[in-house]
Amino acid sequence: MGLKHGIFGWADLASPDIEASKTFYSAVLGWDTVDEPNGMPYTFFQVGGKTVAGMGHLTEEAQKAGQIPVWSSYVIVDDAAATLARATELGAQPVMDVMDVGDTGRMAFFFDPHGAAVGLWESGTHDGADVFNVTGAMTWNELNCRDVEAAKAFYSELFGWESETNQFGEMEYTVISNAGRVNGGMMDITELAPEHVPSHWAVYFIVDDCDAAAKAATDNGGSLFMGPMDSEAGRMAGIVDPTGAMFTAIQPTNVDDQPER
Repeated sequence: MGLKHGIFGWADLASPDIEASKTFYSAVLGWDTVDEPNGMPYTFFQVGGKTVAGMGHLTEEAQKAGQIPVWSSYVIVDDAAATLARATELGAQPVMDVMDVGDTGRMAFFFDPHGAAVGLWESGTHDGADVFNVTGAMTWNELNCRDVEAAKAFYSELFGWESETNQFGEMEYTVISNAGRVNGGMMDITELAPEHVPSHWAVYFIVDDCDAAAKAATDNGGSLFMGPMDSEAGRMAGIVDPTGAMFTAIQPTNVDDQPER
């Protein structure tokens, strides 16, 4: 596929219960699962034979160290080491130094200057998701933070992202673009979330029926932190899976308007 530098191209789940997560996401998002046959334990989520996301095991040791079940967003980069070094210069805190993942690629993680974690992926044999913006696939990545202007400056310096902020009713929303392609969004959660909720990148997956996905989530041990509700972009529901990891299911108003990758 050849995803470009600076594009959100992958997302994966850190789960303490792999089998339970397989069952849940199959019921809610219609995913099939394929376990990585070689190397570290890893599961690929697929729709119609196309890979859309992944899942790794959150070990007891990692949980004791403070890690929680979470969906992580990855930005495709040409050089993970150089990008991590530049992020650090700009005030980010490295969480995971650059690591080779067999011949599939290289990865790293950092907290941006305001505490939101983001992954970097330098492609090898694995370039990221096979498809985007179709049912079951990732369609949007959104930074929820408390200083949008500072975030815009940081990510512009790091990835060259452009941004445009517009007013939607009483709320401002910033759309970010990478090399002219819409790449996600940013919003201020100061008035929307308790102070203990940290800045974070949220992942959105497309569903055909938002209400049905929300019901499937609650029927299978999950819960809702938002909606279902209508928005400018479509009908959406914020879902918490049975392990505590959060994501958003969205039924777009017009799927043809979803951004290219």
